[in-house]
Amino acid sequence: MVENINRSIPKLYEAFQECFDIGAAVNPRTIFQAGDLIAHHYNSLTAENEMKFERIHPAEDTYTFEAADRIVGFAREHGKKLRGHTLVWHNQASDWLFQGSDGGSVSRDTLLARLKSHINTVVKRYQGDVYAWDVVNEAIADEGPELLRPSKWLDIAGPSFIAKAFEFAHEADPKALLFYNESHPLKRDKIYTLLQSLRSQGVPVHGVGLQAHWNLYDPGLDDIRAAIERYASLGLVLHLTEMDMSVFRFEDRRVDLTAPTEEMMELQARRYEAVFSLLREYRNFIDSVTFWGAADDYTWLDDFPVRGRKNWPLLFDEKCQPKPSFWRVVSE
Repeated sequence: MVENINRSIPKLYEAFQECFDIGAAVNPRTIFQAGDLIAHHYNSLTAENEMKFERIHPAEDTYTFEAADRIVGFAREHGKKLRGHTLVWHNQASDWLFQGSDGGSVSRDTLLARLKSHINTVVKRYQGDVYAWDVVNEAIADEGPELLRPSKWLDIAGPSFIAKAFEFAHEADPKALLFYNESHPLKRDKIYTLLQSLRSQGVPVHGVGLQAHWNLYDPGLDDIRAAIERYASLGLVLHLTEMDMSVFRFEDRRVDLTAPTEEMMELQARRYEAVFSLLREYRNFIDSVTFWGAADDYTWLDDFPVRGRKNWPLLFDEKCQPKPSFWRVVSE
């Protein structure tokens, strides 16, 4: 547990209390190592991996709730809001889900029945603790004219798996806010098409999550603004669900840095300042901004996309101390 938290500095979430919640993705390791930081600066939490299908439901008759329960317990103890992530995704889905007894693919009816059982079990377990769920994650095609990405969900159940997932989640917890969660602002037209279709069918989708895995240069502020306005026009709640600011472009394959340069930290501070200035403009539409991690000591960007490379994408450094980015954000 980090002991040297400076409690005299502004609490991050309190700096935005008139705008939106400020959250962090957490796991059992980070709540043990940086629990004081998390409790002090964030008022919303998301389980980084512990509520994903393969982690919580590795076999048809087996649920492993222990890690997720620890996160729920931490949120209860510290009075934090909790977002659930994620019920349907083409990645981190257990293989048994799509397999029949003969080793081939299951039928559509069997797959949807398994999905309904999973959602009912998980959502009901955390009813009253989780106020919002990322129901479907990254179903949009990355490239080309197709709307939906290739996946076993699509192959077996067809496009209706998305609507069914939202319906099952709403049945399990009618009070939970239900989100479609996606990655890049440049997919905004396809995302808009999907959400508009779901809304026209009466599917209980309440919001859209913008993942916000960005870097010092991309995407442009105009692209972010356009995406926000496009989704807000549908009357949906907006959450930024997975924010971080990589110091490297995705195509940058350097591995030689052992510490961020002063130039990187200044660019990151300017970038965060500009992004949060933009987000404040849309505070009537954005209810929550969640960082995908609490501090630079642990981030999913370490080793991704370059194995062996450290990244420094968050507002607190490897010793959980505020970076220049923190001060630019809270001083607006």
